[in-house]
Amino acid sequence: MAIDIGISEEDRKSIVEGLSRLLSDTYVLYLKTHNFHWNVTGPMFRTLHLMFEEQYNELALAVDSIAERIRALGFPAPGAYATYARLSSIKEEVGVPSAEDMIKQLVEGQEAVTRTARGIFPLLDKVSDEPTADLLTQRMQVHEKTAWMLRALLEA
Repeated sequence: MAIDIGISEEDRKSIVEGLSRLLSDTYVLYLKTHNFHWNVTGPMFRTLHLMFEEQYNELALAVDSIAERIRALGFPAPGAYATYARLSSIKEEVGVPSAEDMIKQLVEGQEAVTRTARGIFPLLDKVSDEPTADLLTQRMQVHEKTAWMLRALLEA
């Protein structure tokens, strides 16, 4: 059955392309955060271990919300690691960096997701896609706050 929500198929496809990049960034950040949760060491171990767990749990819920919005717009959500690696602006970490480098990488990842989300807004404004705009606004608030909290750990 055809989708008739007041946004053309072409515009929905363009929105989904942006959301697919957002989903990819979010999933790669989820994986990186989970990896760091498992592998963090040092004097801040307990603090970071728990903080990273909170963050990857939040990201796990986020990928579901983003994927469901893609589906609501009438397109399949990407679900392959190869696709995420191709679409994401965040690079995987294959090693085990120091705790401080983990924090720095996660700040960069949180900020990257925010930039990806922000980049979708011009099209959303053009076609009055308020539900997607609302989702992105909520995501940006979470990522900006998380980046701030992580940056605070790096201050002397």
